[in-house]
Amino acid sequence: MFEYRITRHTESDFNRVTYFCSEKGECRLEDVSDSQTSALSAMLNERGADGWELVQLLFGKGGLLAVWKRTI
Repeated sequence: MFEYRITRHTESDFNRVTYFCSEKGECRLEDVSDSQTSALSAMLNERGADGWELVQLLFGKGGLLAVWKRTI
């Protein structure tokens, strides 16, 4: 049996965001510098230490949604 959690992260939560979206909502991975991936890695490792597994990240204008699950 699993427990699920959805967390919302605004662009202000990620001032070092690892994925950039234009004001039109067009998102591009190639605009990301290698040094900026540490912010997302830290979030994944923090949740992972509590037993949460990332199911999906949904990027959009203004931020992202993260879908997590863990065994209960």
